[in-house]
Amino acid sequence: MQPILVTGGAGFIGGEFVRQWIDEEHSAVVNLDALTYAGNLESLRDVAVNPRHIFVQGDIGDSELVARLLASHRPRAIVNFAAESHVDRSIDGPAAFVETNVVGTFRLLEEARRHWKNLPEPEQKEFRFLHVSTDEVYGSLGSTGKFTETTPYAPNSPYSASKASSDHFVRAYHHTYGLPTLTTNCSNNYGPYQFPEKLIPVMILNCLEGKPLPVYGDGAQVRDWLYVGDHCRAIRAVLARGRLGEVYNIGGDSEKRNLEVVQAICKAVDTLRPGLPHAPCTSLISYVKDRPGHDRRYAIDFSKIEGELGWRPSLSFDEAITRTVAWYLENPAWVANITSGGYRRSRLGLSERSS
Repeated sequence: MQPILVTGGAGFIGGEFVRQWIDEEHSAVVNLDALTYAGNLESLRDVAVNPRHIFVQGDIGDSELVARLLASHRPRAIVNFAAESHVDRSIDGPAAFVETNVVGTFRLLEEARRHWKNLPEPEQKEFRFLHVSTDEVYGSLGSTGKFTETTPYAPNSPYSASKASSDHFVRAYHHTYGLPTLTTNCSNNYGPYQFPEKLIPVMILNCLEGKPLPVYGDGAQVRDWLYVGDHCRAIRAVLARGRLGEVYNIGGDSEKRNLEVVQAICKAVDTLRPGLPHAPCTSLISYVKDRPGHDRRYAIDFSKIEGELGWRPSLSFDEAITRTVAWYLENPAWVANITSGGYRRSRLGLSERSS
């Protein structure tokens, strides 16, 4: 079988997808990643020597490189994970999010369109461009309701605005040029190998070290939590059987207040690492100034992907958070290596709103 091209495959979600693909599929993966701060080849250690994993360091915005990869490997699909993805970083420096998420996706689409147009007809019919996005493009919910695939876009952060723009470009390339696209919008991911700037790994590591557990505002912001392994299985289902031009929302069926998530992490750390001098870890919880423009609630209706493709999450939140905490406890060397580049779990995203 022809390989697939995965962009951002050394990142958190992309890395899980690549490892899962090599373990459970038969074709090769050409893995294009720029290896920015959140990309890490150590996350691909298990597949590094596998002949079906072909790693290329580079940027999705490098049109010449992408064109060469498409011409030489002739992939039957592109799965685009490459993105700047941290809301707090987007508040401090939105330009990088525009460059990667908007301009980079546009350039990738252009090369995909050129490649696809020149394929023989049988290969054209098989080709897919799958764009991985986020539920944050939909904005914020009230106390009830869930995001569906027809929810109007209302992004509230520079990150979500950049992803919304990339989603619109993918849609436009399907409707204007006929490029066979698919888009997925997921809820908050968590699991092994997540860069420790996101809520769950920060809290796990701070628990272990006896550092404060900073909860934004009142901690009542609600997110739908999705285990990364379940997410990648959903993406594979969409790639294999999704209807062209369609959007599929992927949720974890696990709505939790941020404070509840932190408390669950504390409980898991107390259980898995008994005897910490600062136990119980809930004693470390502190409340800090909220993030500017912090969305109050996200929740995903994933009935479309469940009804059409038969996917639903396989793990409960309690099972998956325990599995995640255990992984970080068992892999201190990975944590030390990935944080050695200068990031020390300091607070980001404190920029004030413009007046």
